[in-house]
Amino acid sequence: MSVLAYMGYYYYDVTYLLVILGAVLSMIASAQVNSTFKRYSRVRSGCGMTGAEAAERILYRNGLTNVRIEHISGNLTDHYDPSSKVLRLSDATYNATSVAAVGVAAHECGHAVQDARGYAPLKFRSALVPAANFGSKFGLPIFVLGLFLGSNELLMQIGIWVFLAAVLFQIVTLPVEFDASHRAMGFLTEYGILSENEAEGSRRVLRAAAMTYVAAAAAALLNLLRLVMLSRRDDRRD
Repeated sequence: MSVLAYMGYYYYDVTYLLVILGAVLSMIASAQVNSTFKRYSRVRSGCGMTGAEAAERILYRNGLTNVRIEHISGNLTDHYDPSSKVLRLSDATYNATSVAAVGVAAHECGHAVQDARGYAPLKFRSALVPAANFGSKFGLPIFVLGLFLGSNELLMQIGIWVFLAAVLFQIVTLPVEFDASHRAMGFLTEYGILSENEAEGSRRVLRAAAMTYVAAAAAALLNLLRLVMLSRRDDRRD
C-alpha cells in the first residue's frame, strides 16, 4: 500500500469510530465524576474532619505510621505513591471537610493499606508501569510505521503487542480501584469518620470515580480492537 493510499485509508477508515466511542465514554465519565464531586463537596461531614485528618486517622488505625501525607496542588490529583510511601491529597481534599473530600482521602488510604498488605493486583499493576508507559507511548507509532513501510507485518504485530501492555494495565487497574473504594467505605464508618447516611455521599463520589477507570479500560480495548482490525484488513488488501 502506498503512503498516499494509506493516509486516506487510515484517516477515513470507519474503525476510527472506535476511537471516537472511547473518547466519548471517557468524557462522559469525567464529567460525571466532576459533577458528583462538586455536589458532595458542598456537604460538610458531621465530624468536621478534613481530608488530611481523616487520612491520618485511617493510616494510624491500620498501623501505617511510615506513610506520609502531603498536600499537592490541583483538583482531584490525589494519589498514593507506593515507591515513596507518600499519600498526596489535592487542594479539593487536603483541607476540605466535605463528605466528598474524606471519601477521596479514604480511597487513597485504601491504596496504602493494599500496599502494606501485599495486595496482589496492586503489586502486578506497579510491575506493569514501565511496560505500560512504553506501550501507551510507542505502541501506536510502531504500528503506523509498520503500515508505512509497505505493511510490514512484523512491525505491526510488535506495535499491537507493545500497546497490549497499556491495555493490560488499564484492566488490572479496575480491581485495584474497586477494592480501594470498598476498603474506604469500611474505614469511614468503622472509624467514626462518617455516619451511615453521610457515607452514601462518599460512596457516590467513589462510584463515579470508578467509572472513569472503567471508561479508560474500555477506550484502551477499543483502540486495541481498532489496531487488530486495521492489521487484518490491510492483510486482505495486500
